[in-house]
Amino acid sequence: MGRLLSGIWNGTARGLGRLARSIGDTHEADSALRRDGVGLGLFCLAVIVAASFWASIPGLLGEWIRIGTSTVIGLSGYLLPVLLVVMSWRTLRNPAANGPAGRQFVGWTILGFGVQGVINLAHSPLPAPSDMELLRQYGGIVGYIASSMMTQLMPLWLAAFVLSLIGLFGLVIIVGRPLYEWVALGQRVVGWCADQVAAGREAAAERLHYGVDEAYDTPLVGEREIETKTDEPAAVEPGSAEEVLASQETGEFLAPAEPPTAPAKGKGKGKLTAGLAQPEPAPAELQPPPHTAVPQRSEQLALSGDIVYTLPDPGMLKAGTIPKARTEASDAIVGRLSDVFTEFDIDARVTGYTRGPTVTRYQVEVGNGVKVEKVTGLSKNIAYAVGSADVRILSPIPGRSAIGVEIPNRDKEVVSLGDVLRSQKARNDHHPLTVGLGKDVEGGYVIANVAKMPHLLVAGATGSGKSSFVNSLITSIMIRATPDEVRMMLVDPKRVELNQYEGIPHLVTPIITNPKKAADALQWVVREMDQRYDDLAAFGFRHIDDFNKAIRAGQVQLPPGSERVLAPYPYLLVVVDELADLMMVAPRDVEDSIVRITQLARAAGIHLVLATQRPSIDVVTGLIKANVPSRLAFATSSMTDSRVILDQPGAEKLVGQGDGLFLPMGASKPMRVQGSWVTEAEVRGVADYIKGQLTPQYREDVSAAAESAVKVAEDIGDDLELVLDAARHIIELQLGSTSMLQRKLRVGFAKAGRIMDILENRGVVGPSEGSKPREVLVKPDDLDEVLANLANGS
Repeated sequence: MGRLLSGIWNGTARGLGRLARSIGDTHEADSALRRDGVGLGLFCLAVIVAASFWASIPGLLGEWIRIGTSTVIGLSGYLLPVLLVVMSWRTLRNPAANGPAGRQFVGWTILGFGVQGVINLAHSPLPAPSDMELLRQYGGIVGYIASSMMTQLMPLWLAAFVLSLIGLFGLVIIVGRPLYEWVALGQRVVGWCADQVAAGREAAAERLHYGVDEAYDTPLVGEREIETKTDEPAAVEPGSAEEVLASQETGEFLAPAEPPTAPAKGKGKGKLTAGLAQPEPAPAELQPPPHTAVPQRSEQLALSGDIVYTLPDPGMLKAGTIPKARTEASDAIVGRLSDVFTEFDIDARVTGYTRGPTVTRYQVEVGNGVKVEKVTGLSKNIAYAVGSADVRILSPIPGRSAIGVEIPNRDKEVVSLGDVLRSQKARNDHHPLTVGLGKDVEGGYVIANVAKMPHLLVAGATGSGKSSFVNSLITSIMIRATPDEVRMMLVDPKRVELNQYEGIPHLVTPIITNPKKAADALQWVVREMDQRYDDLAAFGFRHIDDFNKAIRAGQVQLPPGSERVLAPYPYLLVVVDELADLMMVAPRDVEDSIVRITQLARAAGIHLVLATQRPSIDVVTGLIKANVPSRLAFATSSMTDSRVILDQPGAEKLVGQGDGLFLPMGASKPMRVQGSWVTEAEVRGVADYIKGQLTPQYREDVSAAAESAVKVAEDIGDDLELVLDAARHIIELQLGSTSMLQRKLRVGFAKAGRIMDILENRGVVGPSEGSKPREVLVKPDDLDEVLANLANGS
């Protein structure tokens, strides 16, 4: 009868299973899925045991479970729910990790035998089966069997050791990993715990990481990642679809891998097929850059106090020209270059070109055993062949084993500042002093961090694009930085170049147009720098960024009794639009201030941008050049001017209108950049937007110092520097001679006589005695007092 009932039950179950699986074309369930029931069953059992032991649920079921479980495994019944949950999770998450069911049964049996035996050994004498209540409080029946057997064979301490090893062996069987793998697993667990502890500490109090510079750092944003990239791109077949797509993405057109048949000497110079395949019917165009808004940074919106400040939308700046990766004119120049190499019998060919907004760089590779000088010596022949006098040859192209021939485009592209600031490089960098420079020869955006330059010298002839760069620089700061992050001091001796920025909240003082006031303002910058360094030294910081982080985190404590309120220092950007005018009025004071600032001000968050259209050695002196490491040269009128700016030729071959050479700090060769363009209407729109939110809060000490310094006597007028120099020479030499002043000051007789009369009225020299030198009434020891009185107008 029992066999009959069992057969009926099994047959019914198999029939129902086949019927259920036949509906909807269901395949046989995977073994992992079939174990879900086991996992859920273990979890249900864990909940029941936990409720019985931990919550002491009333009723017969809870009592029976407590008594039965504790009788078998004793005190471990309280730990059993945790073990069941672990096994349930392991079974549900990765059923294959458990291995065969028999292995788990053997492992848990051996583990229970060892652990329960050790627990039972904790009571002396061993609990006996006659005292079942005491047995439930220790190892239970399993523990009694293990402990009693071991204590009969060996001493108590050795029995505990053996049972511990037995339990460890059972755990190895359960886990399924040998012991040597447990060390690495333990290290990972310890590391994870350490990370969690560190994360908890960071949540409780912000951790500050001091230091701002990295090894091999560069002012160019994104340049370091490009230079350190080691992954080589996958090889593609020449002329394949993958190669065409890659060239369109990078803005580079690649010539065929095999050189075509060169025409005979003196023939076929006008053919376009020399060196290239047949041109496409229409030039390939790159997609226009996405003109999306730069994501607003939440920390920029909160200014000091309850002021709400919104950064201008970069959409206020217009888009530029859509770039082209290839044109028929560029293809024709490739043929002309190939003709030049053929005519002079040079084993070289054009392997590709990259088309920038202003110039196109043609990549030339020479054969084995061919001197590079043979190609570089053909600069005039190449210029004649392509019909352009502004040909520049790079030997080699930085980072490549090829020669670069840069030839201006006949159809130039407009590089908009809006496109540069909307680029991915600019949107990924959130430093407030990151500005948009323009595009390079390969059509990539050039973004630079002024804080890493840390000072910049800009020079170029009239109409070369210097003023446009200054406008792009200031507009970038207005769009990306709040007044609490960056303050600016603008010096405009021309009085008309920077007047559209008057009244913006970023200014620390009204725009300075008087060269004498500018010299005094630079001296104020020196005092501001000294004050910042005093705070850095007093509180133990090396950079203003670290000091500001500590202040925001509340980790800077003032001395007891101090009433000072600490606030983060903003970056201070000093922009001088025309350095030559300042050097003409007060060369010594201006040079001393600039040298002092450029030598020390980097860590204080003060940065200088010096621009001039007269790059001569009397304006850009050796001391200034030595302390301003970054240079930006636009088109110059001579090679001498290029050497003054860049210490190398090249700027004299630029085509103007924003075409420049950028030499950042640490670079050996300059990179060619087409400066970004921003219209005056766009500048005024951005300025009006931010002026509508805040009014400027000028530093009173800047204006007061400048006004007191320019208060001179009416008879001295604008000749204060000459009068001071004359007094210094006369008192030091004790010689009151007009002819001596003419030689020392390089002035005419009338000017020297007038200065001598001024000094006579101040009691420095006596009256005239004809052709004899005047008597000097002041001793050298009183020189400083006399100079101070003259400077104060007395």
